[in-house]
Amino acid sequence: MAVQTTTHGAGRVAGGSLRVGFLMVCAVFFGLPVVWLILAATKTQASIFSDHPLSMGSLGNIAQGWSNLLTFNDGELVGWIWNSLYYAGSSVVIATVLSVPAGYALAKYDFAGRKALLVLTLIGMIIPTAALVLPLYLQMNALGLLGTPASVILPLAFYPFAVYLCYVYCTTSLPDSLLEAARVDGASEAALFFRIVLPLSKPIIGMIFFFSFVHAWTSFFLPFVMLSDDRTFNLQVGLMMLLQSTDAINAEGGFAALPIHQPEAALAALVAVAPVLVAFLFAQRYLTASDVSGAEKG
Repeated sequence: MAVQTTTHGAGRVAGGSLRVGFLMVCAVFFGLPVVWLILAATKTQASIFSDHPLSMGSLGNIAQGWSNLLTFNDGELVGWIWNSLYYAGSSVVIATVLSVPAGYALAKYDFAGRKALLVLTLIGMIIPTAALVLPLYLQMNALGLLGTPASVILPLAFYPFAVYLCYVYCTTSLPDSLLEAARVDGASEAALFFRIVLPLSKPIIGMIFFFSFVHAWTSFFLPFVMLSDDRTFNLQVGLMMLLQSTDAINAEGGFAALPIHQPEAALAALVAVAPVLVAFLFAQRYLTASDVSGAEKG
């Protein structure tokens, strides 16, 4: 018995060590490029090639790099950042306002066409976004919205994954007995939704906010097709134009007069990633399951 217990204990220790080792390898594999990107923004054009890849430069180089980025088209980078915030923020609000009641209705109401809507939602999740760009382009052109912010915001607000998330959450985490008890107490369907469902749905609303924001903020192909004026570009499309127009990655065809090189490219990449990190920090406290065990009367 003692030998068997010792064997099981050694197996658990070995299994735990393997898991820890695997996670450490993954952390190094995925984290090392991010560390290099941060450190590269602190270096100069010369030191980024001569110094150790993981050496630290000067924080003053970050300020100088940002100043160099602003030399492109008279600081157009700032406008791209505001455009991205506007496109992403607007689409997130619309997607959340539409997906939460839609998911709740699909989960808790039985009506004609419910199963068909669920199937269409799943199909909308499966279809690659790039496959929808051409039909959306034709649709926006027919509506006269091509080249406007609406041609980016409205397609991004169509987010079937958010509807499905809310549907799954309401199905598994909102007990029918709680809703029936509220109806017995005289609550209307509107009061039921706003006073009970929404307060208990904060975790899924936080998830919808995060995923829809990341979806909108990182969108490239859709705004690339819809927008033609560089003043309306979002950050992703604008950075492509910036990098192609300088010698940061294109030494052959760039404008040598602009002081934008590899350190500035690394800094621009950090600017593009930072809002996603901020959105995660804002939403993480909601990314846990809600506790509705005490919501029902005993």
